[in-house]
Amino acid sequence: MTVGADLAGLAREAQAGDPHAFGGLVEACWADLVRLARSVAGEADAEDVVQESLVAAWRDLAGLRDPAHVRAWLTAIVFRRAVRARRWWRLRAALDEVRARAAPADPSPGIDVALLLGRLAPRQRAVLHLTVVEGLSDAEIAETLRMTPGTARAHRRRARERIAQLQRGRER
Repeated sequence: MTVGADLAGLAREAQAGDPHAFGGLVEACWADLVRLARSVAGEADAEDVVQESLVAAWRDLAGLRDPAHVRAWLTAIVFRRAVRARRWWRLRAALDEVRARAAPADPSPGIDVALLLGRLAPRQRAVLHLTVVEGLSDAEIAETLRMTPGTARAHRRRARERIAQLQRGRER
């Protein structure tokens, strides 16, 4: 039996009301979901986003039409909530950003990857994460994030262009 089949079986059992089966799904997917949430929402909010997403998924198990796609379904829920968390974070951090712009720039020669990724739009971060970290194809990314493969490629291209722009120091 494959991992996907195992997850589909757990999903069917969870839909039938078995909380232990849902716990098995959580254990199987937790690390991947947290990595995605970190890429989109940031380190501080990642686990909270995943926990809230899993609570929402448990409540809406009837919304899972195809148990064979449970991992993509959970990933999409986490992605949407991570984007929402990132938007709220940006609203809360607006004053801090104004203060940071007034402060002198850090002259260190190293590249702060987290800072670079934090300057990307949430969808761009998610597409890069799913491409580089999870190794998903454009079709898999499109299914997970509910976009076309062409849109996934466009987000990845824009993200790479933005990172190159930031590295050159020509930030807008």
